[in-house]
Amino acid sequence: MWAFETDPEYQEKLDWADRFMTEEVEPLEHVIRHPLDLSDPVRQALVPPLQDQVRAQGLWACHLGPELGGPGYGQVKLALLNEILGRTGQGSSIGPVVFGCQAPDTGNAEILAHYGTEEHKQKYLQPLLDGKIFSCYSMTEPQGGSDPLVFTTTAVQDGDEWVLNGEKWFSSNARWAEFFIVMAVTDPDNAPYQRTSMFIVPADTPGITFVRHVGVAGWPEPDGGDHAYLRYEDVRVPKQNMLGDRGQAFVVAQTRLAGGRIHHAMRAVGQMQLAYDMMGERAVSRFTQGDRLSKKQLVQEMIADAWIEIQQFRLLVLQTAWKIDRYHDYKRVRGDIAAVKVAAPKVLQSVANKALQVHGSLGISDEMPFVSMIVNGIHVGLADGPTEVHKVTLARQQLANYEPAPGLFPTRHLPTQREAARAKYADVLARTGA
Repeated sequence: MWAFETDPEYQEKLDWADRFMTEEVEPLEHVIRHPLDLSDPVRQALVPPLQDQVRAQGLWACHLGPELGGPGYGQVKLALLNEILGRTGQGSSIGPVVFGCQAPDTGNAEILAHYGTEEHKQKYLQPLLDGKIFSCYSMTEPQGGSDPLVFTTTAVQDGDEWVLNGEKWFSSNARWAEFFIVMAVTDPDNAPYQRTSMFIVPADTPGITFVRHVGVAGWPEPDGGDHAYLRYEDVRVPKQNMLGDRGQAFVVAQTRLAGGRIHHAMRAVGQMQLAYDMMGERAVSRFTQGDRLSKKQLVQEMIADAWIEIQQFRLLVLQTAWKIDRYHDYKRVRGDIAAVKVAAPKVLQSVANKALQVHGSLGISDEMPFVSMIVNGIHVGLADGPTEVHKVTLARQQLANYEPAPGLFPTRHLPTQREAARAKYADVLARTGA
């Protein structure tokens, strides 16, 4: 049970992670080419030894349950750890890589653990968990975004193989991946959410073309970016590479989303806090127009508003994580998760924008990280479903708790309540002459 404090043993681990990130991990951002580039000799010299230290602390791949060799800490403890890891920024940042919990590998590992064969687990899951390979999630399409109801990429069975044809857009980390998990239409005449299936596709399978690498504007991504525009032309995979039942890709996909949204939200909290700390330092350091920025009331307002926003959002995320641990039922907490997903981009952009403003022209330059943070806030509002979809989910769930008023006026209509109260206490009112 978490009650606004963490047990001493785990708090020691969080304190170690905090120091470790500051002293050993965060400096790596300035000396390695890319956290996922296994061909970089500097990366290979520095990162694996740090990963070994994380393993020794029992903090490696903490998203995994005990059945997969993980500690099974639960969502609250994971959230508190991810808050620390989020400081290294957006995209495929070094913090989660050093701790073995980078996206999309975490979600893909969960899919393989639940739906993969023993061969899949040995060939793909175990190396993924060991940090020896990376993976890609290839779902979104250029003509229809992330809506699986309008996907056109197909998989047609041909004997003992499935043949994939189509295009995928914004496939995360494809350039670094050993395998892709691809969603394709197998049963176009089925009900809307039973049309697609999920497949493992090795990255070296003939017929896969990188149309181009796609970067995120405002992110420091080398050589075109980490997302890919992919074309699948007569790509053949064994029939056993289907993950889950035929037509059940939508069910399989949900395995990777719910918990991950909490992890990403707390990493966003880590970025918010980093921006806030930089804003505070700047406010007490910068002297202008006769006094320090920290003495200006509008700057004080920004400091106060940012602190309130961060604390409100942080508590919402932790409460949601607590509910997941308490009920072990993501459907029961679906509305809470949607609320977290809606609030994250708004708060991250707000806090980062205030920090940028306090830094002036330095803040908008590429010598500070605020523009990347703001863009990350926009990205958070799109990844794993756009904000608008989650607002609808939350609103529909909340409205299901209400019934129409039984009469012409609302149940809290004051004249109606007054009339009912006088009828209820008519005897007392008559006796007292009221």
